[in-house]
Order: sequence, then structure tokens, then C-alpha cells
Amino acid sequence: MNYHSTRNSGISVSSAQAISQGISKEGGLFVPEKLPHFLYSDLLELQHCSYTERAVRILSAFLSDFTAEEITECVKSAYTGGKFDQDMPAPISYLQNGKMNMYLLELWHGPTCAFKDMALQLLPHLLTKSLKKIQSSKTALILVATSGDTGKAALEGFKDVDGTRIQVFYPENGVSPMQKRQMNTQEGSNVSVCAIEGNFDDAQTGVKKIFTNPEISRLLEQNGIMFSSANSINWGRLLPQIVYYFSAYCDLMANGEIDYEGEKVNIVVPTGNFGNILAAYYAKKMGLPVKKLICASNANNVLTDFLNTGVYDRNRDFHTTISPSMDILVSSNLERLLYDLTGNNSEKITGWMNELSSSGRYKVDEDILSQIHELFYAGFCDDAATKETIKEIYQTENYLCDTHTAVAVNVYHQYAEAEQDEETPTIIVSTASPYKFADSVLNAVSSEYRADASEFEKVQELSAVTGTPIPTPIAELEAKKVRFDTICSKDKMGEAVLKTAGIKYTV
Repeated sequence: MNYHSTRNSGISVSSAQAISQGISKEGGLFVPEKLPHFLYSDLLELQHCSYTERAVRILSAFLSDFTAEEITECVKSAYTGGKFDQDMPAPISYLQNGKMNMYLLELWHGPTCAFKDMALQLLPHLLTKSLKKIQSSKTALILVATSGDTGKAALEGFKDVDGTRIQVFYPENGVSPMQKRQMNTQEGSNVSVCAIEGNFDDAQTGVKKIFTNPEISRLLEQNGIMFSSANSINWGRLLPQIVYYFSAYCDLMANGEIDYEGEKVNIVVPTGNFGNILAAYYAKKMGLPVKKLICASNANNVLTDFLNTGVYDRNRDFHTTISPSMDILVSSNLERLLYDLTGNNSEKITGWMNELSSSGRYKVDEDILSQIHELFYAGFCDDAATKETIKEIYQTENYLCDTHTAVAVNVYHQYAEAEQDEETPTIIVSTASPYKFADSVLNAVSSEYRADASEFEKVQELSAVTGTPIPTPIAELEAKKVRFDTICSKDKMGEAVLKTAGIKYTV
């Protein structure tokens, strides 16, 4: 199994090289040359397996240059040993609203209380083994742009990992107070965090420019350092996300919620950068019985418009919302979807991405749009509707969800009404603990909300009002010391990276 670049299909590298490098030198994203296929008989076997066993089975189909023992070691190191609640990384909660059968796939039971842990507890193990396979003695400098959750999950995953350093950039006013505190109190001798003056798109664009800056690359090379990424542009970040879609379906089979062979499910994903729903798309192509992929956006509805019209246009107002991990106008992983839908046409992808870079928009062909409509339903909701959904779910189901999960539930209701499809079993991806967004969640469910209370007072109040426990990683944050308080302009990100690398130079 080799990997090609979305912007040069002639490039072919091993999985170890793709994971180590993170992004292709010309800016393309690595994708597998083919997708493995799983039959219903495979799902019957997997329904009786643990999450780690399912992960080993699926990862093995993609990582042909890893031994079975290496993959097993990586997976067990990531998902066992108490890192996830009761060693259950992806449990399901069942909600029923009329005829609707909603299964909330809870992906936030890891060390940072967000779904990014599912991949970022595994990626460091894959990366360190990959570096050895390509016989690299260089230190890997991990660059991360985050809209909130990826940064903390990457920091936690890579802290004190031998042979690595990690630099995280986040928008100063574009993450929740709890997300900011999680990052700025991060422990570890090899970690660095910097806020930027700008939004997530500025951070993501800055990181991509640094990756392809020849002068910075030369300086790193001289000092025995190479770039890699922990964002979902890295295939090693995206691959583990495919696993939990298969695992969720197998759990529904094992619990008798799937009534017949090949019964299809809908999958609803709140997404900004398109990585999480892309993993669901790959799972569908690999044989998972999926009827519709439902893409849920907040007020930054660039994906909704694109999936409905075929026009991607980032030239619009940027909204800072209560679901900040989705406050994104440039969705990097859409490039991988389009590469697949065009039959691996890297020239066409390069053209569209150049248009996006130069004018901020592009339009796909009608045949591509037709395929998109067959696969996806897209909707969005604003902050007011998000809060109302949190309140409704809590009052009717006694279930507390975060602001991103609420967007997904709201858009699912839009889909069910529009398509008259209430009976298809539907997996809704729940991406974060409500305590990561205590201010907004408390405001939605409690009449006693006080805007002037401290973040941790709101956490305590949310627990008292709802009778739900505060996750240990959140409770422990209050006593931790702030280590990072640096803010830089987006054009100074390169200098911040070199400082993290220990190189004195002005870019």
C-alpha cells in the first residue's frame, strides 16, 4: 500500500514516509493508492472484538510496511492503560425522539475530553516507528494549527516523546477559555504554544506556508530537524478516525440495533476542516453500510454552501461562535474528497486549490456536484439554535451535550424533516465534553447563569445544576500553572517555529 499526493499523482511513498512527512513537498495531501474493502462477514467477526482489536484489523489494511506486532503495540499503547474511561474509547448513548433512532457516538472520553484524542493518542506511536522505518535520525518538529481541540490533544499525545518537538498555534480570540487553559498549562519539556493575532484559517495558512518555506526547511535540515504535522492533513491523523465508524456500526450489530444484513445507517458529523466526515466517507467506500453522510456546520457555513452548490467561496464574513472548533472557512480535507471523486485527477485538484489561494473561490464540475449530492446532505445552524438544541435534549432526554454535538443534532433534525427519513438508524458524532464549553452549555440549560462568574465557577455550577460529573482532566486544570502566554502576528509564525527548534534566525 503506497500513498500518492493529491497535487501530483506521480508521487508514490510508503505509509511510513507519508506519516513522517505529513504533507507532500508541493503542498498536496497524501492519500492511499486504493482503499481496502470489508465484507459483511468481516463486520460479523468485528462485532465480537474489542475496540483495540478492531483498530488493529483496520490499520493493518493500510500500513503494509508495519508488522502486525508493531501495529498492535501502537494501538494498545494508545487506547489501553487507563487513558480512556474504563478503556472504552468510543461508547454509544442512545436517544429516541419520536420515530428517530439517534445513537450518539461519544468520542470525548480521553485525556483531553475531545474526539481528537482518538487519533492523537495513536499518532505519536505511528510517527516514531515511521521515522525509524525511513531511517531518519532527525528530530521531528510537529507543527499544529488548532481551532481548539487538536492543539491540546496533540500536545498531550506528543509531550516528552523522544525525538520530537511540537509547536501549536491557536487564534487568540477563537477558542473557548477552557481550551485556551488546556493548552497554556500543558506540561512537557518538548512543547511550545503560541497564540496568533487572527483566526484559525490564518493559523492553518501560516503553518502550510512554513511547511513549504525553503529557507526554513534549509535551516532545519542543517540542524537535524524535519517537519511533520499532527493536523488531519497528516494521513496518520486521519486513518485512526476511520476505525470508530466501523466500531460504532459493529456495536450496533452486537446490541441488536441493526435488524438485518447490510442495514444502512446515516452518519452525522459536526465538522469544519472536513477531516472527521472524510473518515466516514472512506469507511463507506470500504464497505460500511451508510445511507447518507450528513455534514453539520455552524454559522461559518462554507461547507454547507459548497456541498449544496458546488461553489467553494471563503470570501465571506467570519463568525466567532460558541462552537469554535468549527470556526473555519478553509476546509483542508475537502481536497482529499475531490481527488477521489475526480478519479485521482491531480491536475484538476491543483487548479482548484490555486484558484482558492488566489481568488478565494472555485467551482467544481457538474458531474462532481452530482456525486456530492448522492453522498452528502449539508445543513447549518446559528448559536441561538445551538443553545436551544442543548436545552431541548437536556429537558427531553436528560442528556447533556456540548455545542458542537448540538449543531449535529440540529442539522440531523433538518435532514429528517427535509428527506422524510426518521427511521434510518443514525450515528451522531459527539465530539467534546460539555464541560469544555461550560459557559455556553450552562447558559443554555440554567436560569441561574451568571456571565460574570469565572470559568471554573461555571464548571461547578453546571455540575450542580445537571448532576453530571466534572471530567477529571477538566477538574485538575484549575490548579495548573500557566506556562505559555506568547502572542505573535501571523507573519511572525516562522520565527516562533525556529525559536522552538532552538535556531536563532529572523525569517
